Amino acid sequence: MKQDDYELKDEYDLSKMTILPKGRFDPKRRLGNNVVVLDPDIARAFPSDEAVNEALRLLLQAAKIPHAPSPAG
Repeated sequence: MKQDDYELKDEYDLSKMTILPKGRFDPKRRLGNNVVVLDPDIARAFPSDEAVNEALRLLLQAAKIPHAPSPAG
């Protein structure tokens, strides 16, 4: 059999085959979580889940800071 011959044999019953999602597509992993893919430059700046969460929390806090009214001009 050639290595690039990927034909399925007739005796394989695919209806009995279990398909398991892996990685970010696994429903157990996604349950209660938001899974995002960072662009490489962002991933270098935020190398861990904790770093991303901390930055986002700071952004949320900054958005709640009342700003002084801008002078009428």
